[in-house]
Amino acid sequence: MDLVVIQPLKGRHCAECRRGPLAMHLLESGVPVCLDCADLGHLVYLPRGDAALSRRAREASALWAVVVRRNRRQGRYERQGLLVEEHALARAESACLADAEVRLRRRERDAVRRAAADLRFAAELAARIRQLFPGCPEERAAEIAAHASARGSGRVGRTAAGRCLEEGAVTAAVRASVRHLDTDYDALLMAGVPRKEARARLAGEIDAVLASWRRCPDEAGAAHDAGEPWRAGPEEPVPGPLGGASGTAAPGRSGQDP
Repeated sequence: MDLVVIQPLKGRHCAECRRGPLAMHLLESGVPVCLDCADLGHLVYLPRGDAALSRRAREASALWAVVVRRNRRQGRYERQGLLVEEHALARAESACLADAEVRLRRRERDAVRRAAADLRFAAELAARIRQLFPGCPEERAAEIAAHASARGSGRVGRTAAGRCLEEGAVTAAVRASVRHLDTDYDALLMAGVPRKEARARLAGEIDAVLASWRRCPDEAGAAHDAGEPWRAGPEEPVPGPLGGASGTAAPGRSGQDP
C-alpha cells in the first residue's frame, strides 16, 4: 500500500513536535504528523507532469510516497506528485536526459529524411505537371510543385490524390497557380468580389492559359507559323508569272523571240 502525504488546504500542526503550519503531513491515527517525525524528511518533492521521470524516480527509490491535495469542488483528493529519495531523482533525471538526447537525434534524422522525401515528391510533381502541361515553363512547374506539396499546408499536393499524382489533383494545383499569378483574382477579392463570382469571371481566362500550356512549345510555334501569311525575305526573289524571278527571263528562253 502506498504511503500518502497530504498538502493541507489550511494550517496544520504536527501532533508530536507541535511544529507548523505544515506544507505536507501524514495522517497517523487520524492526526497530522510532519515529515521529519514520520521519517520522511529526507525525501524530495517531485511535482507531477513528467510521467517518465516520475516512473523512473519511483522505481529507483527504496522509499517513496504519493502527495495529494483535496479538491473541494470535486470532493476528492487529487494526486500532486511524489516524494522520492534524492539520489533516485538524480538517476531518473540522468536517464530521461539521455532519452531526450536520443529523441532529439531521432527527430533530426527524421527531419532530414522528410526533407529529402519532400524534395523527391516535389520533383515528381513538377515532372507530372510538365507531362500534362508541356507548355508550362520548367521553372513555373517547379514553383507550382513546391507550393502545392509543402508539408503541413493542407494543399492539393498533400492530399491522397495529389500524392498519387492523379491528373485531377495536378490540374487543380496548376489552375490555382494560374488563378493567383496570371489573373486579377486576388485584386477582385480585395475589391470585395465574392470568391465564387470572381472564379466564374476568370474561368475563361484561366482555361485559355491551361489550353496553351497543354500544347508542346513546338506545336504552339507551328500553329503560330501556320496562321502567319508568307512574306518574301529582303534577299529572296519573288516568283514571276513565267515561273522565274520577277524581271528575269524563264530558263531556256532568251529575252527576244528568235
